[in-house]
Parts: sequence; C-alpha cells; structure tokens
Amino acid sequence: MKIALPLLLLNNMSWFWLGIAILMTILEGMTLGLTTIWLAIAALVSMVLAFFIPSVTVQIVIFLVLSIVLFIFTRPVALKKMKHGNVKTNSDRLIGMTGLVTETVSTDNPGQVKVGGQIWTARPEQPDLIFEKGQSCVIMNIVGVTVLLAPDTSSESEK
Repeated sequence: MKIALPLLLLNNMSWFWLGIAILMTILEGMTLGLTTIWLAIAALVSMVLAFFIPSVTVQIVIFLVLSIVLFIFTRPVALKKMKHGNVKTNSDRLIGMTGLVTETVSTDNPGQVKVGGQIWTARPEQPDLIFEKGQSCVIMNIVGVTVLLAPDTSSESEK
C-alpha cells in the first residue's frame, strides 16, 4: 500500500516545517538579503510546535505571525550590526599627506597633484580655492579616484 507524499507530510507536519526551514536557509545563502532567514527561524519553531499542536491551521498562523514579527523587529537590528561602513583602502593613507600640484586645480578645472609618488586627479575641497602649479597642498579626502585638496598651511608658517 503506497502512501502519497503530500498526505505523509500533512500527517507529520514537523517534516514539512523542516523542509521549509532548509529551503529558506538555502535561499538566504543565495541572496544574503536577511529576508528569508526569518522564515527559516519561524519554520524551525513551527516544526517543534507541530509535535504539540496538531492543528495545521494554528501552525500556519503561528508561522506567519512569527515570520512577520521577526522580520519587522529583528531584521533592522541585524542589518545595523552587520553594517561595517566604508571599506578602508590603501588610498586612505594619503589623507593628511602633503602633495605638490603638477597641473592647476580649480572647481571648474580639475588638475593633478603628485602625492606619495603618484599622480592623482585633484579638485579643491572648497569651491572658491585655486591651486597653482608648484603649490603645496594637503589631501583632505578621496572621492572615487579624485583627491580633494586644502591649502598647506604648514609651508606658509615656515616662510
């Protein structure tokens, strides 16, 4: 006598919930969006409850409510904990270093600056500043592949 698989699953809902948990975990591993992991957790809880609560309707309601609650209240906390901010790169070491302008730099005309033995595209940090060729400057920030410059006040105080 063969028993149909859906009938077997309905008679033993804990297997069904375990299958849902595994499926949701695999989906989460593929997307990494912190969306289906809450469904997997709710399915695991439903799997345990299936041993004590025979009503499939109650199990589904518990699964849905728990999924929504976990998603709404714990996902933002998890995302905040996982947020690492900007990734540090080797170019970050240039910030604060002194450079030499090799091509006039203004807001309208990005020029070039030599810093750390490398030539970088440069713009002034403040829109009203202009850096002439041969002028010393300080690297204040890096946006993409462009350095933002400020006047080098240390060279002026030495004069």
